[in-house]
Amino acid sequence: MKEGPKNRLIVVTGPTATGKTSFAAHLAARVNGEIISADSRQVYRGMDLATGKDLGDYMVEGKAIPFHLVDILDAGYEYNVFEFQQDFLRVFRDVSDRGKYPILCGGTGMYIESVLKGYRLVRAPENKALRSELQERSMEELISMLKSFKVPHNVTDLADRERLIRAIEIQTHEQEHPSSSLSFPGIDARVFAIRFERQEIRERITSRLKSRLDKGMVNEVKVLLEQGVTTEQLKFYGLEYRYLTQYVVGEISYDDMFRLLNTAIHQFAKRQMTWFRKMERAGVKIHWIDGHLRMADKVEMALMQLMD
Repeated sequence: MKEGPKNRLIVVTGPTATGKTSFAAHLAARVNGEIISADSRQVYRGMDLATGKDLGDYMVEGKAIPFHLVDILDAGYEYNVFEFQQDFLRVFRDVSDRGKYPILCGGTGMYIESVLKGYRLVRAPENKALRSELQERSMEELISMLKSFKVPHNVTDLADRERLIRAIEIQTHEQEHPSSSLSFPGIDARVFAIRFERQEIRERITSRLKSRLDKGMVNEVKVLLEQGVTTEQLKFYGLEYRYLTQYVVGEISYDDMFRLLNTAIHQFAKRQMTWFRKMERAGVKIHWIDGHLRMADKVEMALMQLMD
């Protein structure tokens, strides 16, 4: 495999429940790589089952593959894309300087694209006056406001009121203080994603949800609440945490929780695919790998692309 430029990067992405982490770890074992997580919720300690934080996926033939940006914050904090970019750059430079191959792995499309496109993002302080004004707006009005900025936004921003308000707050600050944005270096990346047919992804999502519930996902939320994380903070994280919290505090039944959450994750996977198609239309080349292949064959396909 060619050494390539100093700022080389492998990216492993794709919709949820497609086995990204395990593939990235096996690829890392072949290229002397280390994994940088691009998951907006796996940064939090104690948020494990609901985020799919299976640390066993980082083990390849008895060897632990080094990984970064997992379990770096306490639950309750509101991590954002600007902070992710800063953390990514710090780890990326460290991994590269040590002669290892950085592999960015995750399904948070905004995080992935912020690296590939080098977005100039801003650290925006809380604007209480603006937040007060936005609280009076409907979801439809907030969505329209965010889209009016004509900049990329995380797919989950449109489904959660607090995320919408925070996204608008960030974009408003960016317009008022353009010089505060972060300058991002050019990176030479090869992007891979695992492909399954849509119906199979749906089946994998439902099967995985049942498994995680059996393993104690509800109790995970109970523990977080006992530790002082508020219901509002948990609901902010969306998907599993929104519906599990509603169930734990008695707002919905178990059956309703499962039905609503299963549907929400299916919809999330669909939005992820929409995001990746948008990336491709914008010029990002994604090498799709058949999810049914043996792991060794998936890795070999990726290595062939890296040798070009």
